Amino acid sequence: MNTTHDVFNQPEPLVDVNLFEGNRAMQDALRFNAPGMSTVPLQALGELAGSAEMQNHARLANVFTPQLKSHSRFGHRIDQVEFHPSYHALMGAATAHGLHGTPFADAEQASGTAHLQRAAAFMLFTELEPSILCPISMTYAVTPALRDNPAIYADWAPQLTSRAYDPALKLWKDKPGVTMGMGMTEKQGGSDVRANTTQAVPDGSDAWGQRFKVTGHKWFFSAPMCDAFLILAQTPSGLSCLFLPRVLPDGTLNGLFIQRLKDKLGNKANASSEVEFVGATAWLVGEEGRGVPQILAMGTMTRLDCALGTSALMRHALSIALNHTAQRMAFGKRLIDQPLMQNVLADLALESEAATALALRLARSFDRAASDEHERVMQRLLTPVAKFWICKRGSHFAQEAMECLGGNGYVEEGGEGIMARIYREMPVNSIWEGAGNIMALDLLRALRKADAAAALDQELAPARGMHPALDHLAERLPVRVEEMATEMEARRLAQDVALAVQAALLAQTAPAAVFGAFCESRLAGHWGHSFGSLDSGVDFAAIVARAQPR
Repeated sequence: MNTTHDVFNQPEPLVDVNLFEGNRAMQDALRFNAPGMSTVPLQALGELAGSAEMQNHARLANVFTPQLKSHSRFGHRIDQVEFHPSYHALMGAATAHGLHGTPFADAEQASGTAHLQRAAAFMLFTELEPSILCPISMTYAVTPALRDNPAIYADWAPQLTSRAYDPALKLWKDKPGVTMGMGMTEKQGGSDVRANTTQAVPDGSDAWGQRFKVTGHKWFFSAPMCDAFLILAQTPSGLSCLFLPRVLPDGTLNGLFIQRLKDKLGNKANASSEVEFVGATAWLVGEEGRGVPQILAMGTMTRLDCALGTSALMRHALSIALNHTAQRMAFGKRLIDQPLMQNVLADLALESEAATALALRLARSFDRAASDEHERVMQRLLTPVAKFWICKRGSHFAQEAMECLGGNGYVEEGGEGIMARIYREMPVNSIWEGAGNIMALDLLRALRKADAAAALDQELAPARGMHPALDHLAERLPVRVEEMATEMEARRLAQDVALAVQAALLAQTAPAAVFGAFCESRLAGHWGHSFGSLDSGVDFAAIVARAQPR
């Protein structure tokens, strides 16, 4: 038996590599968007995220999924979620590297690149484990929104921007760090939050302002073990944004009851739930009856994270495919040296680098929007565009990358089994915080609120004259923007804006081989309907070599 079961031609897994040092697309995009920014923290995180130890934590957190403990052994209602220790190890690492509310700390904001640095770190951590980043992303989005209730912000901001992690269910002021979630959607409405039925009746006021008693439900309530949540509820003045903590200021548990955890396609390490509010206490954030604008402001930030997350999952899937094909022999030579495989890998590399360039360009606008009108308009324009296009490409990308591994990619076991986890994770970023139609409609709203045509023309100007297909698209886009596309055309417009901006960015950040192949395939039409159909004149070797993770 031993002689027939020698193990050979099985690639070694991609472990103990520095995810940042091997990512040339990210490095070049960061140099373009923030030339003077230090990358030392990213190098440290890249080493940690690529380590075998942390990858094992990611595996365990997904194998041993969260468990709801609704009652204690004595029959008391406790409504707690129990996680594997590896989940807490990952959460501790994410907060230690400032992926949550840290960019809003005064010292971080003074750098001028806090959001871009955090975005790159968010991407590196996503390659390690994406699903635990749900509460991290929501804490990032919620922290600035709390400023509309100055009293709550003054009490909670130090813990929200702290790099400490404490999973205990106890009073916020007794913890070194806290996390926050969001509760918006209900079973009857989904994205149509104006259909919400949860009611909030006035209950006096105190040091935190106007107080309400909340009765109702949330159909998707992610990260129910966060310390507090921003929710939407109907008050006498209309749909309003409310702050609802798990533990009340007097130390008692709030009236929030977890009904069940969602059994999801992917995103397994993260606890998503259905909850009921029974006389829960909450405080008004912002203006009563103006809950939707409040939520949209937070949605802008979580949508950034959707684009960042999918870009990172693309990079991770590509890295695994490159690692496998560089070692696996078939038909007398390495897979990576087979012409058809080179075409597939190069095509995936183009998609990955373009996604990285667009996502980090969007992150730059979050640092500059307050002081630069062009950046403010581009933030509003590119947020739905990047979220729509990058996330739409994710599932197709993951399937093709998995196919590079053949049967090894389809199994759940071992290092290459991560590919199956990536594939299951891909759809969530496209669905969460507004699916494709919502993003396309949001783009139309953005076009009505600013001189988007001029801003887009300015954004594309540096790449004019560098490729005829890009010039042709760049000339037509501002006209289409000014004419205000109809809803029927909104998805196509979002796609074309994304491709044009990606091409313009690659013209300024990527080698000529990458830029030329992207324009020829995505803009000039020298491309099929699947990955691996690039024109034969492409410099496949140069593109694949640039994408190598080692």
